[in-house]
Amino acid sequence: MLVTWRYRPRNSLVQSFDPRAWIIFFLCFMGATLMTWDLRALIPLLIIALVCILTSGITWQESRRAWLFMGGFIVFFAVLTFLTGRGGMEHYGDEHVITTLYAPFTILGWQPKIDVTVERAMFALSQLVRVFSVASMTILIPYTLNPSQYGITFRGLGLPDKIAYAMELTMRFIPTYARDFQLTLDAQRARGYEIEKLKGGLFAQVRKLAPLIVPVTIHAIAGSEDIIDAMDLRAFGVQPRTWLQQLCYRRRDYVLTVSAVLLFLVSITLSLFGYGDLWLPDWALAWAGP
Repeated sequence: MLVTWRYRPRNSLVQSFDPRAWIIFFLCFMGATLMTWDLRALIPLLIIALVCILTSGITWQESRRAWLFMGGFIVFFAVLTFLTGRGGMEHYGDEHVITTLYAPFTILGWQPKIDVTVERAMFALSQLVRVFSVASMTILIPYTLNPSQYGITFRGLGLPDKIAYAMELTMRFIPTYARDFQLTLDAQRARGYEIEKLKGGLFAQVRKLAPLIVPVTIHAIAGSEDIIDAMDLRAFGVQPRTWLQQLCYRRRDYVLTVSAVLLFLVSITLSLFGYGDLWLPDWALAWAGP
């Protein structure tokens, strides 16, 4: 049986919805978030994401690594954007300098400096909110959607059977590969292979990891062949597939779907009328001066 993410029934608000409605909501939420740079519109979207997270039933212990990786990645690029100003030039032209920070050292007589501007600060903050909102909603999917319903969910969204099943296998590939790697690592350790004492350069360490990489890769290829043979024996793709489980929409699912579509349509309408660009507060411009 294929390994899945750390899903478990939590009796939470997110899991009370039909998975198809939740996927539609996620796609509309992501589209609405990525369509705007206005922090005044991003804050309500961030609140929606926080409400979904806090009512999902996911504990910090089981999702800690995902949050730490995501948080570090987002903060790093937000700070990098603020320091360099890269990425925001298409959203603003002139910059209003608040202050200039000088480095306490010189390089060949040149003293590095950083201009702290209103545009850079607001762009970095908007980028931080946008990416965090989308990433946090993405984290919820593998922890809250029942893995046994991946295929029927994508099929219920109108995708063909082959694509629906391919997406199901794709979402299960990473945890399955991680499980196989951990089993191989434990087996090699039982045989006296000490991975903690690997020394040398990058290529030397990769070469010494062959007792781990080769068995895992071969097992993944063999496992894919087994899946292909099983699908061929069941004549997969010859005619429309029947699914063991059936999903039924309830009133709350219709409400969530309609709300998600309306949110997306409002974002498109505001973008067409010129709203959603980078917002520069008047008090910050007045603080920076001319």
